[in-house]
Amino acid sequence: MLTQSDLTMNRPAFSIHYPRGEQLPAAGHTLDVAPGVKWVRMPLPFALDHINLWLLRDRIASECGPVDGWTVVDCCIASEEARSHWEHLFAHALDGLPILRVVVTHMHPDHIGLADWLCQRWNARLWISATDYYTAVAASQGSPAFSSEAATAFYAAHGLNDPAFLDHVRARRRYYPTLVPSLPQQFHRLLDGDVLRIGGRAWHCHVGYGHAPEHMALHCPELDVLISGDMVLPRISTNASVYASEPEADPLTLFLTSLDRLRTLPQGTLILPSHGKPFQGLHARIEQLHAHHAQHLATVRAACAQQPQSARDIMPLLFQRPLDAHQTTFAIGEALAHLHALWHRGELQRQLEDGVFRFSTTP
Repeated sequence: MLTQSDLTMNRPAFSIHYPRGEQLPAAGHTLDVAPGVKWVRMPLPFALDHINLWLLRDRIASECGPVDGWTVVDCCIASEEARSHWEHLFAHALDGLPILRVVVTHMHPDHIGLADWLCQRWNARLWISATDYYTAVAASQGSPAFSSEAATAFYAAHGLNDPAFLDHVRARRRYYPTLVPSLPQQFHRLLDGDVLRIGGRAWHCHVGYGHAPEHMALHCPELDVLISGDMVLPRISTNASVYASEPEADPLTLFLTSLDRLRTLPQGTLILPSHGKPFQGLHARIEQLHAHHAQHLATVRAACAQQPQSARDIMPLLFQRPLDAHQTTFAIGEALAHLHALWHRGELQRQLEDGVFRFSTTP
């Protein structure tokens, strides 16, 4: 899921342009954003209250000859409301044609939640990176790595030991399986550099790290369109968090490096993000995100120079608004990601004191 500095809103740069202005598709309806590309917007029951999905006109070969239909990119969470919106789309937006395949950018619930339902409904194959597929399977089946016991121990080790908060974490033990109750038993693996032929056009896979294990964005050079998933969003900063399952990770560095690889795409590329509106100004947005995180890293560096800091200590310096328990789980992960970026660079050292990790400037 996104938190995004879930909740850190970035002021858009003047060079970011929204070609459709304030226009949005109504739930259960579509808007054309490029030849053969339709925009679907579905509501989410979170602070980040919507997700964008994409329908790509397609044609695939079969034993009986070519079959016309649609490729779906991302699915929404598994909820009755989302299924209802999809049923309306099936009846009114697909021109009577089937869904031929389901592409998922990454394993977070708002992207993969209904993948199994869609694949079974249309006898379609899931296309996703292997790392995200198997991580989704583990999370959906309640692997110990994703247990509430692992999470509460992790948060307590970074200073978040408030009993009410830890009770909230324990109560969320079925959070992912509720939103992703099942997954297809088979999938088609996506790799960085793969080229998908969709509707006669080439769509190139661009891997991204730091937000999800192996996120895949899709770029069509012919249309100059990038389906960016959660890697590049127009107004909010993609969450890069440290989690209990990989407690010494450096996701922020991975995320920023992944952003830099997208600089090879043209500045005028139309970005189709998972949250927010389609926009142009890719290079400007990448610069803005780098500046945003550089400012946060400077704040963390200065605090740790004064005295040792836990992730809990750093969190209010980066998130200066009230956070509920759900938002706090993302904020602590991102605060830790900034500490870890400096720790992995050798600028900070880490010490365990009274069961809590604290970071200070390296002598």
